[in-house]
Formats: sequence, C-alpha cells, structure tokens
Amino acid sequence: SFESLSEGLQAALWELGGVPHAHQTDRLTAAVQKSLLPDEFTQRYQALLKHYGMEGRKTQAASPNENGDIEQSNYRFKRALKQALLLRGSSDFADLASYKLFLKELFARLNSGRKERFQEEQRNLQSLPEQRLESCKRLWVSVGPSSTIRVNHNVYSVESRLIGETMEVRLYADHLDLYYGQKCVDTLPRLRGEKRYLINYRHMIDQLERKPGAFENYRYREEMFPGSYFRLAYDELKKRHTPQQATKEYLKILRMAAKESETAVATALSELCGRQPITACAVEEILHAQQRPPLCAGVRIAQVDLAAYDRLLQKEEASYAS
Repeated sequence: SFESLSEGLQAALWELGGVPHAHQTDRLTAAVQKSLLPDEFTQRYQALLKHYGMEGRKTQAASPNENGDIEQSNYRFKRALKQALLLRGSSDFADLASYKLFLKELFARLNSGRKERFQEEQRNLQSLPEQRLESCKRLWVSVGPSSTIRVNHNVYSVESRLIGETMEVRLYADHLDLYYGQKCVDTLPRLRGEKRYLINYRHMIDQLERKPGAFENYRYREEMFPGSYFRLAYDELKKRHTPQQATKEYLKILRMAAKESETAVATALSELCGRQPITACAVEEILHAQQRPPLCAGVRIAQVDLAAYDRLLQKEEASYAS
C-alpha cells in the first residue's frame, strides 16, 4: 500500500538524518501508474517526492537486476535474520515492540562496519523538511444498517449507535483510526487483501437481541462465538430447546460477555459444560459468586484496662520523688 511505502520511506530518511537526491522504486503500483499511464507516477507518490525534494526513478518492467544491489542486500539481511533467530533459540516474541527492538539491534550489528562509508554519503544528503507528511489516507464512509463500514474492499464492524452516521477513517499501513465528531472512537487493525471482514460481537449484540430470528442465518455468525466454550454452549442449547429459544438464551450469555467480562463468562461456561444444563441464569449466578467480596474476618477488640494508666502515673510520681 502507499501508506506502507510512505511510512517506511519517511522513517528511513529521518533515521539517516538527510535526503538523497533520488528515490528508485521497482514499479510498485503504489508509486507507478498502471498500464494506462505507464510513464507517470501516482499523484500521492509525486507529492511525497516533492515534499522531500527528491527525484523519482523506476526500474524497467521485468528487470529486477536494475535494483540488484538492493535485492542482494535484502537477501543477505533475511539470511542474517534467520541465523540470528536460530542462535536466539526461538522465533516467539512477547509483543511487536520486542521484535522491532530485536531487528534494530541486528541492523546495528550488520551496519557497524559501514560507518565510514555512511559518513561520506551523509555529507551529500540534502536537508530534511520541517516535518513529515501524514502517512495515512483519509476516507469518509457511512455506517450501514448492519453496523459495518466498507474500507478498501474490506468490511469492519463499529458500534451500533453509529448506524446511519458518517465517519472519517484514517487508513494507515497497519491500522485504521475511526473518527466521529472530530474524536477518535476506535482503532482497528488493517485487513490485508480484499473481501475480508473484521467483526466484533460487542458491536452486534444489541441488533441481534432485537432480531434473534436472524441469528441462525446471520452472515457473520461464526464471529459471534469468541471461544470454543461459547460454541459448545450454543450447540447444547440447540439440543435442549427450539432454535428460537436456544438463540435467545445464547444471546443473553453473549451480552454478559460483552458487557461484563468475556473471560469470566468463558470460565463459567467451562464449569457448567458436562455438569449441569447451561442457562443464562446459571452463568449469571457463577459470575455473581465470583464478584462477591469475601466475608470480612471477625475482629475482636480487647477491653481496655484503664488501671494501666494509673499504674504508669504512679511510677512517674515515684521516680520524680526519688
């Protein structure tokens, strides 16, 4: 995406502390127009080049050798990364920030022998502008009757109170910021590709409770089971009740997960499965038992012996007399 290109390029320029005279791309569709105008850059890419005062260049079609140095550097880095992960003993990281720190340290080691050459190049760099360009695309979308919005051919759910309203979407490389009334109301991860969807059952529960009959054939029904115990509970309810009764009972359970605690409801369902019939009332009783504060231990306060103060005063008088 252009957002990825813009964010990555700008991060590199500010890391370098200067701007080269040209930037060459391997015909990314985010930078180079499609077949109708093969010799022109996209409007957004031209604006990015103009902001930094760079000349735009592109490789010829089907000629990766023209970026041979970059391709080779990329290959060597991937190989070094694979070896570093093998030495580390695991490819698992606690979070994205930890992985980024690992990559930054690897970059520093790989570039440690290039300091002198970099200093020579740095003297030829142009000055940076006063500030970066915003690396996002702004869109205005309407919230449909199903409490969803469509962004770049993908579907996202939003709060049901926004149905019929218009929202501003700021589309970044890896996430979306949703604005309503000049206030950021939600941040969602960006979906890759097209015809995909990101549905949050918390956004849908109000509508589904008003129209429970639509649940059985609901397009995003699978997203309404936030865990395996929720699916087991729904299957058990269908065995014991009519489809309509089972749906109503399950939606009550789902509402408790949305409004109170998904983890607590899942724990309650795990306790009920295979032991007693699952009902919304049974789940609610377990939740209340978990939330009930423990009884305070009895505190016994001994009777104060005031005579102790008299004896203390008598000792002080005796010591003064002596």
